[in-house]
Amino acid sequence: MIPKLLLEISNPPETLHVLGALPSDDIPKIAVVGTRKASDYGRGLAREISRDLASAGLVIVSGLAMGIDTAVHEGCLEAGGKTIAVLACGVDKIYPAQNKSLANKIIASGGAIISEFPNGTPPYKNNFLVRNRIISGLSLATVIIEAPFKSGAVSTAGHAADQGREVFVVPGPVNHPGFGGSHLLIRDGAHLATSARDILEDLGLIAVSPAPVQLINSFSGNPLASAIVKFIGENCPPVTLEQLIVATNLSPEEILRTLSRLIIEGILKESSGGYSL
Repeated sequence: MIPKLLLEISNPPETLHVLGALPSDDIPKIAVVGTRKASDYGRGLAREISRDLASAGLVIVSGLAMGIDTAVHEGCLEAGGKTIAVLACGVDKIYPAQNKSLANKIIASGGAIISEFPNGTPPYKNNFLVRNRIISGLSLATVIIEAPFKSGAVSTAGHAADQGREVFVVPGPVNHPGFGGSHLLIRDGAHLATSARDILEDLGLIAVSPAPVQLINSFSGNPLASAIVKFIGENCPPVTLEQLIVATNLSPEEILRTLSRLIIEGILKESSGGYSL
Protein backbone atom coordinates (compact mmCIF):
# COMPACT_ATOMS: atom_id res chain seq x y z
CA MET A 1 0.00 0.00 0.00
CA ILE A 2 1.30 3.46 -0.92
CA PRO A 3 1.25 5.99 1.97
CA LYS A 4 -1.47 8.65 1.74
CA LEU A 5 0.94 11.60 1.69
CA LEU A 6 2.84 10.07 -1.22
CA LEU A 7 -0.39 9.60 -3.18
CA GLU A 8 -0.91 13.38 -3.05
CA ILE A 9 2.04 14.18 -5.33
CA SER A 10 1.54 14.67 -9.06
CA ASN A 11 3.42 11.53 -10.10
CA PRO A 12 3.18 8.93 -7.33
CA PRO A 13 4.75 5.52 -7.89
CA GLU A 14 2.44 2.80 -9.16
CA THR A 15 3.80 0.39 -6.57
CA LEU A 16 6.30 0.22 -3.73
CA HIS A 17 8.53 -2.72 -2.89
CA VAL A 18 9.12 -2.87 0.84
CA LEU A 19 11.55 -4.65 3.15
CA GLY A 20 10.47 -4.29 6.76
CA ALA A 21 7.37 -2.35 7.76
CA LEU A 22 6.23 1.09 6.66
CA PRO A 23 5.33 3.13 9.77
CA SER A 24 1.72 4.27 10.12
CA ASP A 25 0.47 7.21 8.07
CA ASP A 26 -0.56 8.79 11.38
CA ILE A 27 3.08 9.33 12.44
CA PRO A 28 4.61 12.49 10.93
CA LYS A 29 7.55 11.93 8.61
CA ILE A 30 10.43 14.27 7.87
CA ALA A 31 13.00 13.86 5.10
CA VAL A 32 16.61 14.72 5.95
CA VAL A 33 19.14 14.59 3.12
CA GLY A 34 22.49 15.93 2.00
CA THR A 35 25.68 15.31 0.07
CA ARG A 36 27.56 12.02 -0.16
CA LYS A 37 30.88 13.90 0.14
CA ALA A 38 30.06 15.21 3.59
CA SER A 39 32.34 17.03 5.98
CA ASP A 40 32.68 15.97 9.61
CA TYR A 41 30.72 19.11 10.49
CA GLY A 42 27.87 18.16 8.15
CA ARG A 43 27.73 14.57 9.36
CA GLY A 44 27.58 15.80 12.95
CA LEU A 45 24.70 18.15 12.13
CA ALA A 46 22.85 15.37 10.31
CA ARG A 47 23.22 12.95 13.20
CA GLU A 48 22.14 15.52 15.78
CA ILE A 49 19.13 16.90 13.88
CA SER A 50 17.86 13.42 13.00
CA ARG A 51 18.39 12.10 16.52
CA ASP A 52 16.44 15.02 17.99
CA LEU A 53 13.61 14.77 15.45
CA ALA A 54 13.34 11.03 16.10
CA SER A 55 13.35 11.70 19.85
CA ALA A 56 10.29 13.89 19.24
CA GLY A 57 8.48 10.89 17.74
CA LEU A 58 8.91 11.58 14.02
CA VAL A 59 9.83 9.02 11.36
CA ILE A 60 12.94 10.07 9.44
CA VAL A 61 13.16 9.53 5.67
CA SER A 62 16.44 9.51 3.73
CA GLY A 63 18.24 7.75 0.89
CA LEU A 64 20.78 5.36 2.51
CA ALA A 65 23.62 7.00 0.57
CA MET A 66 27.05 7.48 2.09
CA GLY A 67 27.76 10.77 3.81
CA ILE A 68 24.82 12.76 5.15
CA ASP A 69 22.14 10.10 4.52
CA THR A 70 24.10 7.51 6.48
CA ALA A 71 24.51 9.90 9.42
CA VAL A 72 20.78 10.67 9.25
CA HIS A 73 19.72 7.03 9.54
CA GLU A 74 22.29 6.37 12.28
CA GLY A 75 21.18 9.39 14.31
CA CYS A 76 17.57 8.25 14.13
CA LEU A 77 18.46 4.73 15.25
CA GLU A 78 20.52 6.11 18.15
CA ALA A 79 17.34 7.74 19.44
CA GLY A 80 15.40 4.49 19.15
CA GLY A 81 13.39 5.91 16.26
CA LYS A 82 12.06 4.51 13.01
CA THR A 83 13.50 5.48 9.65
CA ILE A 84 12.69 4.83 5.98
CA ALA A 85 15.41 4.44 3.35
CA VAL A 86 14.34 5.04 -0.25
CA LEU A 87 16.52 3.23 -2.80
CA ALA A 88 17.33 4.03 -6.42
CA CYS A 89 17.51 0.32 -7.25
CA GLY A 90 15.66 -2.88 -6.38
CA VAL A 91 15.35 -3.66 -2.67
CA ASP A 92 17.21 -6.91 -3.34
CA LYS A 93 20.30 -4.86 -4.26
CA ILE A 94 21.10 -2.71 -1.23
CA TYR A 95 23.15 0.24 -2.46
CA PRO A 96 25.73 1.18 -1.44
CA ALA A 97 26.85 -2.30 -0.37
CA GLN A 98 28.72 -0.76 2.59
CA ASN A 99 25.35 0.06 4.13
CA LYS A 100 23.89 -3.46 4.15
CA SER A 101 24.44 -3.68 7.91
CA LEU A 102 22.73 -0.30 8.39
CA ALA A 103 19.81 -1.46 6.22
CA ASN A 104 19.40 -4.52 8.44
CA LYS A 105 19.37 -2.31 11.54
CA ILE A 106 16.72 -0.08 9.99
CA ILE A 107 14.46 -3.09 9.38
CA ALA A 108 15.14 -4.58 12.83
CA SER A 109 14.19 -1.26 14.44
CA GLY A 110 10.74 -1.21 12.84
CA GLY A 111 11.60 0.88 9.80
CA ALA A 112 11.65 0.05 6.10
CA ILE A 113 13.77 -0.13 2.96
CA ILE A 114 11.61 0.82 -0.02
CA SER A 115 11.82 1.32 -3.77
CA GLU A 116 9.50 1.80 -6.73
CA PHE A 117 11.97 -0.17 -8.89
CA PRO A 118 11.46 -3.94 -9.25
CA ASN A 119 13.92 -6.46 -7.89
CA GLY A 120 17.03 -6.78 -10.00
CA THR A 121 17.12 -3.09 -11.01
CA PRO A 122 20.67 -1.71 -10.76
CA PRO A 123 21.32 1.74 -9.27
CA TYR A 124 21.38 3.62 -12.57
CA LYS A 125 22.43 7.26 -12.25
CA ASN A 126 19.09 8.66 -13.42
CA ASN A 127 17.22 6.52 -10.87
CA PHE A 128 18.54 8.67 -8.04
CA LEU A 129 16.90 11.81 -9.42
CA VAL A 130 13.69 9.87 -9.99
CA ARG A 131 13.57 8.44 -6.46
CA ASN A 132 14.14 11.86 -4.85
CA ARG A 133 10.50 12.79 -5.43
CA ILE A 134 9.54 9.81 -3.24
CA ILE A 135 11.79 10.92 -0.39
CA SER A 136 10.11 14.33 -0.34
CA GLY A 137 6.69 12.95 -1.20
CA LEU A 138 6.59 10.73 1.86
CA SER A 139 7.35 13.69 4.11
CA LEU A 140 5.70 16.74 5.62
CA ALA A 141 8.92 18.63 5.02
CA THR A 142 12.44 18.15 3.73
CA VAL A 143 15.52 19.20 5.69
CA ILE A 144 18.71 19.90 3.71
CA ILE A 145 22.09 19.46 5.40
CA GLU A 146 25.28 20.26 3.47
CA ALA A 147 24.29 20.45 -0.19
CA PRO A 148 26.67 21.72 -2.90
CA PHE A 149 25.22 23.71 -5.81
CA LYS A 150 24.80 20.55 -7.90
CA SER A 151 23.54 17.74 -5.70
CA GLY A 152 20.72 15.28 -5.27
CA ALA A 153 19.73 17.08 -2.07
CA VAL A 154 19.00 20.27 -4.02
CA SER A 155 16.93 18.12 -6.42
CA THR A 156 14.98 16.72 -3.47
CA ALA A 157 14.34 20.25 -2.17
CA GLY A 158 12.98 21.17 -5.61
CA HIS A 159 10.61 18.21 -5.55
CA ALA A 160 9.44 19.18 -2.05
CA ALA A 161 8.69 22.73 -3.16
CA ASP A 162 6.81 21.48 -6.24
CA GLN A 163 4.80 19.16 -4.00
CA GLY A 164 3.79 22.03 -1.73
CA ARG A 165 5.90 20.76 1.16
CA GLU A 166 8.11 22.87 3.41
CA VAL A 167 11.87 23.03 2.88
CA PHE A 168 14.27 23.64 5.78
CA VAL A 169 17.98 24.24 5.43
CA VAL A 170 20.61 23.94 8.15
CA PRO A 171 23.34 26.47 7.25
CA GLY A 172 27.08 25.89 7.32
CA PRO A 173 30.27 27.92 7.02
CA VAL A 174 29.70 30.72 4.50
CA ASN A 175 32.73 29.90 2.34
CA HIS A 176 32.43 26.12 2.42
CA PRO A 177 31.67 24.79 -1.10
CA GLY A 178 29.71 21.89 0.36
CA PHE A 179 27.07 24.33 1.59
CA GLY A 180 26.78 26.42 -1.58
CA GLY A 181 23.49 24.86 -2.62
CA SER A 182 22.19 25.01 0.96
CA HIS A 183 22.74 28.77 1.20
CA LEU A 184 21.24 29.37 -2.23
CA LEU A 185 18.08 27.55 -1.11
CA ILE A 186 17.85 29.86 1.90
CA ARG A 187 18.22 32.90 -0.37
CA ASP A 188 15.44 31.47 -2.54
CA GLY A 189 13.04 31.27 0.39
CA ALA A 190 13.66 28.01 2.26
CA HIS A 191 13.31 28.10 6.03
CA LEU A 192 16.57 28.48 7.93
CA ALA A 193 16.78 25.96 10.78
CA THR A 194 19.48 25.70 13.43
CA SER A 195 17.90 22.93 15.50
CA ALA A 196 15.22 20.27 15.45
CA ARG A 197 13.09 22.53 17.62
CA ASP A 198 13.04 25.20 14.86
CA ILE A 199 11.60 22.61 12.49
CA LEU A 200 9.07 21.22 14.97
CA GLU A 201 7.79 24.67 15.89
CA ASP A 202 7.49 25.90 12.29
CA LEU A 203 5.53 22.77 11.36
CA GLY A 204 3.25 23.17 14.36
CA LEU A 205 4.26 19.80 15.77
CA ILE A 206 5.05 21.39 19.12
CA ALA A 207 3.99 24.72 20.55
CA VAL A 208 6.52 27.25 21.82
CA SER A 209 5.36 26.51 25.36
CA PRO A 210 3.51 23.20 25.01
CA ALA A 211 1.18 21.84 27.64
CA PRO A 212 1.91 18.41 29.17
CA VAL A 213 -0.83 16.67 27.15
CA GLN A 214 0.49 18.16 23.89
CA LEU A 215 3.97 17.03 24.83
CA ILE A 216 2.90 13.49 25.62
CA ASN A 217 1.16 13.25 22.24
CA SER A 218 4.15 14.72 20.38
CA PHE A 219 6.40 11.99 21.83
CA SER A 220 4.08 9.11 20.91
CA GLY A 221 6.89 7.44 18.98
CA ASN A 222 9.26 7.55 21.95
CA PRO A 223 7.73 5.78 24.98
CA LEU A 224 10.51 6.76 27.39
CA ALA A 225 10.31 10.47 26.51
CA SER A 226 6.52 10.31 26.78
CA ALA A 227 6.73 8.56 30.18
CA ILE A 228 9.18 11.13 31.54
CA VAL A 229 7.10 14.09 30.36
CA LYS A 230 3.92 12.51 31.75
CA PHE A 231 5.52 11.75 35.12
CA ILE A 232 6.87 15.28 35.51
CA GLY A 233 3.56 16.79 34.43
CA GLU A 234 1.57 14.70 36.93
CA ASN A 235 3.88 15.32 39.88
CA CYS A 236 5.07 18.42 41.65
CA PRO A 237 8.19 19.56 39.79
CA PRO A 238 11.07 19.76 39.99
CA VAL A 239 11.40 15.98 39.77
CA THR A 240 14.72 14.36 40.64
CA LEU A 241 16.66 11.79 38.64
CA GLU A 242 16.15 9.30 41.47
CA GLN A 243 12.36 9.71 41.23
CA LEU A 244 12.49 9.10 37.48
CA ILE A 245 14.60 5.97 37.94
CA VAL A 246 12.04 4.56 40.37
CA ALA A 247 9.09 5.56 38.17
CA THR A 248 10.48 4.09 34.94
CA ASN A 249 12.56 1.21 36.34
CA LEU A 250 15.28 2.04 33.80
CA SER A 251 18.99 2.68 34.14
CA PRO A 252 20.29 6.19 34.90
CA GLU A 253 22.17 6.16 31.58
CA GLU A 254 19.01 5.57 29.54
CA ILE A 255 17.08 8.25 31.41
CA LEU A 256 19.90 10.80 31.21
CA ARG A 257 20.17 10.36 27.42
CA THR A 258 16.48 11.10 27.03
CA LEU A 259 16.60 13.98 29.51
CA SER A 260 19.42 15.52 27.49
CA ARG A 261 17.33 15.38 24.32
CA LEU A 262 14.34 16.95 26.07
CA ILE A 263 16.51 19.74 27.46
CA ILE A 264 18.09 20.38 24.04
CA GLU A 265 14.60 20.66 22.54
CA GLY A 266 13.62 23.14 25.24
CA ILE A 267 10.93 20.80 26.56
CA LEU A 268 12.46 20.40 30.03
CA LYS A 269 14.34 22.76 32.29
CA GLU A 270 17.06 21.61 34.68
CA SER A 271 17.61 23.26 38.03
CA SER A 272 19.43 22.39 41.25
CA GLY A 273 16.22 20.71 42.44
CA GLY A 274 15.70 18.52 39.40
CA TYR A 275 13.68 18.68 36.17
CA SER A 276 10.50 20.57 35.26
CA LEU A 277 8.44 21.45 32.17
